[in-house]
Amino acid sequence: MRGPDVPAKALDARALAALAANPGCRRRAILDGAGVDKAALASALGAPSGFGQSQFALTRGNAFEARVKADGGAELLRLVHSRLDPSAEPPAGAAVPDLSALGPEGRTARTALALREAVTAGGWTLLDHPMLALDVAGSLAFLEPDAVVVHPDGSWTVVEIKSFPMLDGSADPAKVGAAARQAAVYVLALEEVAARLAEDDAPAARVRHRVLLVCPKDFSNLATASAVDVRKQRAVTARQLARLTRVEEIADALPEGMCFAPNRPAEELTAAVEAVRATYAPECLSACELAFHCRERARAAGAVTRLGRPLRAELGGLTTVEDVLAAARGENGDADDPAVAALRRAAALRAQALAPAGRAVAPCP
Repeated sequence: MRGPDVPAKALDARALAALAANPGCRRRAILDGAGVDKAALASALGAPSGFGQSQFALTRGNAFEARVKADGGAELLRLVHSRLDPSAEPPAGAAVPDLSALGPEGRTARTALALREAVTAGGWTLLDHPMLALDVAGSLAFLEPDAVVVHPDGSWTVVEIKSFPMLDGSADPAKVGAAARQAAVYVLALEEVAARLAEDDAPAARVRHRVLLVCPKDFSNLATASAVDVRKQRAVTARQLARLTRVEEIADALPEGMCFAPNRPAEELTAAVEAVRATYAPECLSACELAFHCRERARAAGAVTRLGRPLRAELGGLTTVEDVLAAARGENGDADDPAVAALRRAAALRAQALAPAGRAVAPCP
């Protein structure tokens, strides 16, 4: 579906968190499941997106992560010990196993083996960029957290390293929320690893639901950290991922030979993309490369989803702006429908407020 000789674009935790936040979007589900490069597709459709980090932000983030993990991850382990497990022995001489292997499947297997060995050995272990696998709507996604730490009691902690600062001990709530949703995906994947190890009679392992968020302190390059409880994000993500329509069910409903290769003619690509239903919302602008294309289509169709999910939920069966305005004017709609009644009352109040002084206006119903 992504075209011959076109390499698959791997799903990451950020994409999975965005997918779980909008489970009704079949377009994103099939494109992500097929490994389509949505940024290249958006450019081919004539609606390029500025979604993603700048090269400067990536370079700064990589430099900060390298600093935190220097000397065998001594600073990172110190932060885990002080913020999450102060009663345990200090993490001196922690193990840092080699996780290199051939391909993502090999790295996933090597990570599972390293986790098993760490639990058996006891003590502190730092897994630098382990590889995890998670089944999403029938498609296997390989995930790479910044780090996973194994505690002496055999429990596992996800570590997220971000380049945005913590000022006076707190960071931007929106960015912290995004990091928590991303970490929740890693927690879910680790829980699957722990379950498989338990089936093989391996020592019991527990995935901690408090992750460690590591950021620069104030405006310096020094590291500070905060424990973030992701139980809520984990539960929501698990529920939303379970609701996703399986990729093969979506693919079976598409015309034979459907292809999303960016080198296809724009008209053909547009028809292919429009053959799969999308569920656009303003939140997509910060989470999906196709957001600009979907927004233009939503505007052309007059869809109320472009005004936000909360408003869409309030309007019930009124799915277009034209339907909403007609209902407010009393031209259509069931008067007993709470949404229609609210719209007509709002229209009457607006007319009353805008009426010239001294002009009689019919009272609100």
